[in-house]
Amino acid sequence: MNSAKHCNSIAEVRAHIDQIDKELVALIASRGGYAKQAARFKKTAEEVQAPQRVEQVISKVKAFSLELGANPGVTERVYRAMIEAFIEIERAEHAALGAASQPR
Repeated sequence: MNSAKHCNSIAEVRAHIDQIDKELVALIASRGGYAKQAARFKKTAEEVQAPQRVEQVISKVKAFSLELGANPGVTERVYRAMIEAFIEIERAEHAALGAASQPR
């Protein structure tokens, strides 16, 4: 289901890519908001890592790739990098929440 439109110039290709990038960044921002919220529900730093959940997500997005005509290898690499970055953010959020709940 490749929805790329036929382009007549490199400028047109770049304009479409720029629009897609803007949409992707908006979605990444939204996903990041949920990743930060997830930290509230995890009791330990080990739960933040969640390797089994990572593999579930990877499996799911690779299946989406096949369904939508994307390259599953590219999708996996992008998601592994994105998940790793979000885990770092979630770790920091989890640590901050733990520090905030400590009595002073």
